[in-house]
Amino acid sequence: MNLRHLGIVYRKEMRDLLRDRRTIISMIVAPVVIMPLLMFGLGALALHQVRQTMAESSQVMILGGDDSPQTVAALHKLDKFVFSPADPAYRQLITDKKIGAAVEIPPGFDAALQTGAPATIQIYDYEGEIKSQSAAAGLRNYFQNLQSQTVDGRLRQRDLPQSLIHPFEIQTANVAPPEKVSGNLLGSLVAYCVLMTCLASSFYPAIDLTAGEKERGTMETLLCSPVQRIHFALGKCLVVLTVSLTTMVLLFLSARISLLSVAKKGGEIARETGLQFTLNPASLAGVFLIMVPMALFFAAVMVAIGLFARSMKEAQSYMQPLMILMIMPLLISLLPGLELNPALALVPVINVSLLAKELLSGTCHWGFIAEVFVSSVVYASAALGVAVAMFQRESVIFRV
Repeated sequence: MNLRHLGIVYRKEMRDLLRDRRTIISMIVAPVVIMPLLMFGLGALALHQVRQTMAESSQVMILGGDDSPQTVAALHKLDKFVFSPADPAYRQLITDKKIGAAVEIPPGFDAALQTGAPATIQIYDYEGEIKSQSAAAGLRNYFQNLQSQTVDGRLRQRDLPQSLIHPFEIQTANVAPPEKVSGNLLGSLVAYCVLMTCLASSFYPAIDLTAGEKERGTMETLLCSPVQRIHFALGKCLVVLTVSLTTMVLLFLSARISLLSVAKKGGEIARETGLQFTLNPASLAGVFLIMVPMALFFAAVMVAIGLFARSMKEAQSYMQPLMILMIMPLLISLLPGLELNPALALVPVINVSLLAKELLSGTCHWGFIAEVFVSSVVYASAALGVAVAMFQRESVIFRV
C-alpha cells in the first residue's frame, strides 16, 4: 500500500467535501446545537412544565360523604383542589380528562374515625396522565396525614407511646458518589446521542463521495489516475470517518459545556434532583476510543452501499433501512435493567452503547472493554474489506 497515494486521495476528497455547505452543517452546526437543546433546553422545559402542572389547581370529585361532613369540609378547605359535583359517570370524566381524580368516601367515615371501625378510601385516577396523577397524589397525601393524625390521637387517649405503631425506622443511604449517579442516568442518553450523531454524520458524506461521484461523472476521471483502487476505497472511508469523528468530538465538547452550564446556571435542577451534572473527561475519552472502530464500521458500510447505488436518490433509499437496522439495537440498549455481559459484548452497536453507559457511570471492566473493542475492530475490518472489494468490481462501479 502506498501511503503517499492514500494521503493524496484523502486530502482531495476532504477538500471537495468541505466545500459543500451541507457537510459543514451536519458536521459542526448539528452537534453544537442539538446537545445543548437536549441537555439543557428540553430538561429545563420539562422541569418548568412539571412545576406548572403541580402548581395548578386540580379538578376533583367527591363521591359519597353525605354522613361525613367533617372530612368533606376539610377537603373543601384545601387550596389546591377545585371540586366538581358528584356524577355517576366519574370514570368517563377522568378518562376524558374533564376532572383529574375522584375520591370515594365510605358511609359512616367520620364515625369510623372515632370508633376505630375499619374503612376504605378509594381514589380513582388516570394512570400515566400527569395532571390526574398530581390530583390523586394530593388526595392521597391528605388522607395519609389524616391517618397519621388519627393514630396519634388514639395513642394519646390511651397514654401509649408512638413507637408502639412505629417500632423502628428504615433509612436508605446512597453509597455511590454524585458523579456516578449522574453518569448512570446520563450515560444512556449520551451514548444514544453519540451513536446516532455518528451514524447520521456519515450518511451524507458517504453518499456524496460514491453515488455523488457517479452522478457528477467524476468517478471515471478518478479511475484513470495511476492510483490503485484500494487507495480510493480506503481514502473515501477515512474521509467519512474523519467527518464522523469530528462530529463526535464536537458533540462531546458540547455535552461537557452543556452540563457545566446546567451545574452553574441551572442550579435549580441540580438542587431539586440531588444530582451533580458532570461527566468525567477521562470517561468521555474512553467512550471516544471505543467509538472509533464503530464509526469506521458505519463509514465502511455506508461507502459500500453508496458504491452499489446508481445515484444519490437510490443510495438514500438503501440507507434508510440501514438507519432503522442501526437504530433498533440502540433502542434495545436503552431498556432498563439491560447490562453488558459476555454475549452482548459481541453484538454490534448494542455492545458499544452499553459499554459507553458503564464508562460514563464510572464502571470499568477491562475484560468487557477488550472484548467490545476487539469485536468492533473485527466488524470494522470486515466492513472495510467489503468496501474495498466492491471498489475493485467494474460491475459495481459502472452499474447502470
